Amino acid sequence: MPSEPLEAEFIHPPALSQAQEEELRQLELEGPLPFPHDYESPTETKIHSSSLHDLEAAFTHDGIHIVGFEPGTGEDPREWNCAKKWYITMATAFLCLAVALGSSIITGDLHGPVADLNTTQEIVNLTVTCFVIGFGIGPLAFAPLSEVVGRRPIYAISMLFYFIFTLPSALAKNAATLVVARQLAGLAASAPMCNVGGSVADIWSIEERGIPMAVFSTTIFMGPCIGPLVGGWIGQYAGWRWIYWVLFIFLGFCFGLTLFIPETLAPVLLRRKAAALRKVTGDEKYRSLAELDRTPFSQTLKLALLRPIVILFTEPVVLFMSFYLSFVYSLLYLLFFAFPIAFAETRGFSAGLTGVTFISIIIGIVIAMAMMPLQEKIYRKATVYGSFPEARLFPMFLGALTLPAALFIFAFTGGYAWVNFMGPCIAGAFFGFSMILLYVSANSYIIDSYSAYAASAIAAKTIMRSLIGATVPLYVNQMFAHMGFQWAGLLLAMVSVAIAPIPFVFYVYGYRIRMRSEKASKNRRMESESGMDEKGGQGV
Repeated sequence: MPSEPLEAEFIHPPALSQAQEEELRQLELEGPLPFPHDYESPTETKIHSSSLHDLEAAFTHDGIHIVGFEPGTGEDPREWNCAKKWYITMATAFLCLAVALGSSIITGDLHGPVADLNTTQEIVNLTVTCFVIGFGIGPLAFAPLSEVVGRRPIYAISMLFYFIFTLPSALAKNAATLVVARQLAGLAASAPMCNVGGSVADIWSIEERGIPMAVFSTTIFMGPCIGPLVGGWIGQYAGWRWIYWVLFIFLGFCFGLTLFIPETLAPVLLRRKAAALRKVTGDEKYRSLAELDRTPFSQTLKLALLRPIVILFTEPVVLFMSFYLSFVYSLLYLLFFAFPIAFAETRGFSAGLTGVTFISIIIGIVIAMAMMPLQEKIYRKATVYGSFPEARLFPMFLGALTLPAALFIFAFTGGYAWVNFMGPCIAGAFFGFSMILLYVSANSYIIDSYSAYAASAIAAKTIMRSLIGATVPLYVNQMFAHMGFQWAGLLLAMVSVAIAPIPFVFYVYGYRIRMRSEKASKNRRMESESGMDEKGGQGV
């Protein structure tokens, strides 16, 4: 499962060591390094704990000329000038924004297509469901494909088809066209989400990523909330079709950017360099590390499709954290439908003003992101004698408590016109705050626990998150209509209370759970420099 997950780039201090990141950047490989089959090592453990330098030495011993980046020549994307790096950063950020906007901007007017296309609200809501399903499962194919052809062609092809399949939605004469086009657009839009993390790691070293990550944070976390804000005003004054036209125009701009994004994937660049050297010298022993022990694409695709599913159902850390994040993600999409009920139907707000209320969620997101440096201090204090995955859970403790508070406030204020509109807006701010704390902390914990299989672990989480989030439009209106606003909100609040203990349980029992796994990290909490754990035993 190639491509460093974007979530790994948001983690500070980094979950992946410099050596692990370099292995992932050069080999696009998970698990043990691909040593030669005839390589003799005193122990199997030595092979598994070896570095890229040892791997190069092993192949050099067999007479292979390992091709790498020559320092100071500009071959390595991390040596490119700042202007080039920032173009790639901004261009790929726009691609992520296009995907985030595409998933939510159409919620600005979901009633218009019902009347114009003579269909039902449930059918129109499928336009959200199908898109979310598409960009959730698409990376399973796009990620391994990028390993073969590189990031640039995947970006260009993805945005081209996303651009093309948005056009039928704007021109749709019936509901079937609208739904099918959205499904295809969602599949096409999925590529940036599985490649952008790798692009960031390709061009920026760990110590340089602060500001670039702030840019991506804006697009990834705030993009879905900006969608209803923009879509509401467009739908109110220009109609639902113009929502798709505006998205179509923006996607055309994004596709144009992809034509000028240079290739940054190290294995592809080194493979090209090795091929050029073989052609010039006639020596077939010039090879890049990624070319050696190269697995067939069919096997790579099979691994990419199956390994996340296996990890999801066999690793308790991934399963429970994915379930928690899926619930939070589904709440975000639920608010795209619940806010119009609370503000438009109950309080008589216009579509445009209803979209403005999503700023409350953005405010919560900004506050949570501003608190991330505090999380870094807590993490460093907790890991003064050695890192362990459970040290990533402290922000999740707070988020697990503030999320139920947000939902209780929303339940008791959203459905009553006589309650000031600031009530549900405060709930929105608390939700945005909770969402970031939970999202960043849980992702950090997953990646720290499965650093050697980070991409597959995050892919497993993404599959569950997208499938559960995609179901929200299918039941949200019926739930609030038949249960009543307050009882529907209370149900969600009680679910959040029921799952709140998950991070606390993993903080206490996480090490024991990880010890039973072949893929998980075995690091545990240390209480002193002597390497003794919190119970007086020897740490791993």
